[in-house]
Amino acid sequence: MEKDYLLQKWLRNELTDEEQAAFNTLEDAPLCEEIIEESKRFRADKHIAIPSYDSLQSRLLNKKEKNAKKWVSVIYKVAAILVIGLGVFYFFNTKQLHTYTTKHAEAKTITLPDNSVVALNERSHLEYNSNTWKQKRVLKLQGEAFFDVETGTHFDVETPNGTVRVLGTEFNVLDRDSIFTVSCYEGLVQVRYKNKITKLPVGKELRIVKGVAQNTQTILAQPKWLKNMSAFDNVLLTDVVNELEKQYNVKVQFNVKNSNLLFTGAFANNNLESALKSITHPFNLSYKIQKNQTIIIWDEQQ
Repeated sequence: MEKDYLLQKWLRNELTDEEQAAFNTLEDAPLCEEIIEESKRFRADKHIAIPSYDSLQSRLLNKKEKNAKKWVSVIYKVAAILVIGLGVFYFFNTKQLHTYTTKHAEAKTITLPDNSVVALNERSHLEYNSNTWKQKRVLKLQGEAFFDVETGTHFDVETPNGTVRVLGTEFNVLDRDSIFTVSCYEGLVQVRYKNKITKLPVGKELRIVKGVAQNTQTILAQPKWLKNMSAFDNVLLTDVVNELEKQYNVKVQFNVKNSNLLFTGAFANNNLESALKSITHPFNLSYKIQKNQTIIIWDEQQ
């Protein structure tokens, strides 16, 4: 049935039951009822006039326009609230995010809100949120750092490979390439790696290389890198060479037959010649520094 036909009959109160049912399904039916109710908002002693068809159509259009403007207004208000809300969330949750990144041959010392101190080694990244620090002391680390932690609530260091938790202690964390190492120099350290918890007292170290865990000891008071040295304990010589490449930004051609040589020791990070001697002499290897910063290491017997 046509909408206009139903509206005209509805105004005259002439709808059959079938037509009334059809009228009730019209999109404008609720608005029509509302307009009639508005027409009745007069004093009882006033004449109540039912609107004509043309008048009803005009008022229907006005109602729709007002409702459209009302919804547009509501949408703008909701959008404004969302923008303000997101702005507040961003301010309180990201403005207080502190990040530190070190480049090659660069180190930084960072004092945290609780006066804990972090020494960040080169090519490393550290971040924490000072806004939530009092409730939860959590840092995210990529690379290597030495921590001197003030006693307090739990102090967590999250790395891509595992989480280190302490209350107050000195420890070193290395998470780089395929190596994840935690060394405890004071107090007690708890390491979570693949849902397994290991507790390290003073002098103990957890070293994980390519997923294989090993518990070792450290007799040093601090990690050697704090004194500008790279230290290793029973590490594949190929991994030591990889570290030398990163420390000095060089390329090494490693022409050695035995790829399973294990190295225990250290090399200086500020003297390439000295570093090469430290890692080659124990195995009777030779080396040569090319002009293009390429280094060749080979067996003397070759």
